[in-house]
Amino acid sequence: MDAILDPILAAWRDRPGALLPVLHAVQDALGHVPAAAVPEIAAALNLSRAEVHGVISYYHHFRQEPPGRHVVRVCCAEACQAVGAEALAEHARTRTAESGVKVEPMYCLGLCACGPAVQVDEAELHAAVTPAKFDALLARLEAGQ
Repeated sequence: MDAILDPILAAWRDRPGALLPVLHAVQDALGHVPAAAVPEIAAALNLSRAEVHGVISYYHHFRQEPPGRHVVRVCCAEACQAVGAEALAEHARTRTAESGVKVEPMYCLGLCACGPAVQVDEAELHAAVTPAKFDALLARLEAGQ
């Protein structure tokens, strides 16, 4: 991990407000921000481990565990909640429990008029997702499409 972390920290160590760019760079390189990186990041940026952990745990974007083969984000903002996002998220978690797909909450995908909304692998957006549509999407992911 030092081979990845050292150049990132060297590039940002003396810059003000470096924590978020460092965390983004680490997650881009490793797919998540491992707990073992927190003390090194804190020391390099002259922060406490609690401050670094607090930022990681506050922002939903940062993962503390490696992602699944696919990451499905279910919008949990108010507009999507009003049309069944919580039930869809629970359905998604149940259906993906044994797969390589990780379900994460997301707060606003910008499809407020046609929720609940789902995003696949930070790219593909789906609107008006029902449990049946989610199952079809999951079948496509598992088939490698």
